[in-house]
Amino acid sequence: MTPGEMEMVEVFTSEGKGRGLKAAKEFWAGDVIFAEPAYAAVVFDSLTHLVCHTCFKRQEKLHRCGQCKFAHYCDRTCQKDAWLNHKHECSAIKAHGKAPNENIRLAARIMWRIEREGGGLTEGCLVSIDDLQNHVENFGEEEKKELRADVESFLNFWPPQSQQFGMQYISHIFGVINCNGFTLSDQRGLQAVGVGVFPNLCLVNHDCWPNCTVIFNNGNHEAVRSMFHTQMRIELRALGKISPGEELTVSYVDFLNISEERRQQLQKQYYFDCTCEHCRKGIKDDLMLAVKEGENKPSQDVVKEVLQFSKDTLEKINKARSEGVYHEVVKLCRECLKKQEPVLGDTNIYLLRILSIASEVLSYLQMFEEASGYAKRMVDGYMKIYHPNNAQLGMAVMRAGVTHWHASLIEAGHGMICKAYAILLVTHGPTHPITKDLEVGGQRLLDSSYFDMCLCNLVCCHCT
Repeated sequence: MTPGEMEMVEVFTSEGKGRGLKAAKEFWAGDVIFAEPAYAAVVFDSLTHLVCHTCFKRQEKLHRCGQCKFAHYCDRTCQKDAWLNHKHECSAIKAHGKAPNENIRLAARIMWRIEREGGGLTEGCLVSIDDLQNHVENFGEEEKKELRADVESFLNFWPPQSQQFGMQYISHIFGVINCNGFTLSDQRGLQAVGVGVFPNLCLVNHDCWPNCTVIFNNGNHEAVRSMFHTQMRIELRALGKISPGEELTVSYVDFLNISEERRQQLQKQYYFDCTCEHCRKGIKDDLMLAVKEGENKPSQDVVKEVLQFSKDTLEKINKARSEGVYHEVVKLCRECLKKQEPVLGDTNIYLLRILSIASEVLSYLQMFEEASGYAKRMVDGYMKIYHPNNAQLGMAVMRAGVTHWHASLIEAGHGMICKAYAILLVTHGPTHPITKDLEVGGQRLLDSSYFDMCLCNLVCCHCT
């Protein structure tokens, strides 16, 4: 965070929540309130050879570190930028014989930075790593067991010549990662590729209907002159007008769950009870649990039976997707929709989940005509539930637009692309790769070879 950005926000004590951030000036939809580079970040274990370890962009050809043979980079620029953080990791991996898992690697990167700079406030940070919540005291038995295993693995990996830390402090770092780790995406926002810790972002409290969103920006190293390069960072963006003194909030979980389920998820993952207005009043729960009205309104027993069938089907679908049996997924979706359609309302979340999966998988199988019908119904439901500037809504509308275009429904597809572009301009900004792709694709929709090349993979990446 730059000195100028630090003046735009204030740390304060939020009633019932502890520390929080509030606006020190007025913001409007799409404004970047602050940007923050990662204190430390690592690529997920399964993608270490497919994603750059500096900018987290997914690339076909990556340069491998010649020393540890583990880290991969886009080019010499990314490799050079990584050296400060990779230097100790590189020698430790060589000495250990192999790279440890992502949790251990992230903890080690945090520790090496603390060794280098100390655990207090660093430049651009409003809070220190030492002062972040770890919630270790709230861990259940299974979490404590995992923590002990992580600490043991860390000690086996941590070099004896590096600064030695006590067990309590190491546990604190793992606790911080557990409840404050932020998932990083590839350059098109389609796949989770890593995890990082951003201390200032940790101060932003949760609300199920927030006034801000967080977007990961991979940065840009393409300019010839390095002075024009931008670094990998998160951006906190305003979703609408925010007045001076108003608390800044983001949503820690997807809104597309009834309030009771969101509260359970937040308690389990972040150890607090959500008291936001939408949870207290159950706002939009009626839409998410909607059933058919009128003369043919189903009985409670029928609704209960269909909901249970939907839950069982979703489990079967997840198994089939994980095994790559996509035609089985389509079969399960069709069977479930046949049961749901006479009973559940158009905004019922179980119907919407099946419609979403069906449209994605059918698009992946290039059965675009059927996929487009499901995508349209999904988007119509989402528009009634989500915040109008919700990033997930924007991505869903974009995918639906791509599907319609492939189904030769050009006019409807163009309308959806334009709607998605308007949402993503707010949530992602005009320079984000996905917004740029939409801008170019929208302009050339009728001459679509570039649009096809640019956007066809979006559906496939999301599916796989």
